[in-house]
Amino acid sequence: MRVLVARQDNIGDVLLAGPAVRAVAARADEVVLLCGPRGRSAADLLPGVDAVIEWCAPWIDPEPRPVDRAGVERITGELAGFDRALILTSFHQSPLPLALLLRLAGTPWIGGISEDYPGSLLDLRHRPDGDVPEPLRMLALAEDAGFPAPADTRLRVREPLPETDHLTGGPGYVVVHPGTSVPARAWPPERCAQAVRVLDEAGHRVVVTGHGDEKELTAAVAGEAGLDLGGRTSLPELASVLRGARAMVAGNTGPAHLAAAVGTPVVSLFAPTVPAARWAPFGVPLALLGDQSAPCRDSRARECPVEGHPCLSKVGADEVAAAVEVIASLPEVST
Repeated sequence: MRVLVARQDNIGDVLLAGPAVRAVAARADEVVLLCGPRGRSAADLLPGVDAVIEWCAPWIDPEPRPVDRAGVERITGELAGFDRALILTSFHQSPLPLALLLRLAGTPWIGGISEDYPGSLLDLRHRPDGDVPEPLRMLALAEDAGFPAPADTRLRVREPLPETDHLTGGPGYVVVHPGTSVPARAWPPERCAQAVRVLDEAGHRVVVTGHGDEKELTAAVAGEAGLDLGGRTSLPELASVLRGARAMVAGNTGPAHLAAAVGTPVVSLFAPTVPAARWAPFGVPLALLGDQSAPCRDSRARECPVEGHPCLSKVGADEVAAAVEVIASLPEVST
């Protein structure tokens, strides 16, 4: 049985699909993951994925390209030859545009979560239960489709990871990751820099990580007290760096889910623009900081709609450092 699993979002979204992918892989002969360009590097890290198809879906990407007939015909051709397909989506996304393309490609059986009437586009219209964490929401679809949940439902990455002690000086540090893809989710840079200094004064080695486009940010946050690795790691190398950490401090961003995938506790500076119950790091010791009842709650805002960004700016460096001490001493979470 050849199965297509689709998750067409960012790095974190693809990582959160991992338990569902492993469930499918346990019963399929081949699993192909359809992802967008923003999630491709994470797709290559997922256990159970045999091949990847990359396509920028114009109804999902935040900066979509114009719809092009040739492009649609090309991806429809690439989607031919699957026995089944599972379309994994966020609560605000529809599986129906992709289901239509899969029908045109000849896919005989398609499952997805849909609030809208799917007509003949879906064979399985799954209805999720309440405000469950995203990995379990996607896993429930896989189970409903006949793919039982794995014994371990935590996030995972493909092994082995590259060696990174030459970058970090060996394990036992705290990672501070100041960047986010959405500005409304970022802890202010000055607060991040304060946290680096406070953690350093408390005796921690501090490693600051970030994307290649964030080198100026990571340099400012690291200052004299932290080790700046901004732009110096691939995603597999970042996973290795995170595995060596006692804890990670980050906003609601893909690398926080990568930390969860390697078992590292997370202090999450979580803006309530999306529900933490669904999107907080899953399956590891967690300290959730930030005002979850702020006016921006559930707004999905990309830019903070409240002057001063109070939901996160009111969180102090001392509070974060105290949270690091707590979660770094907690036992591993079993799920």
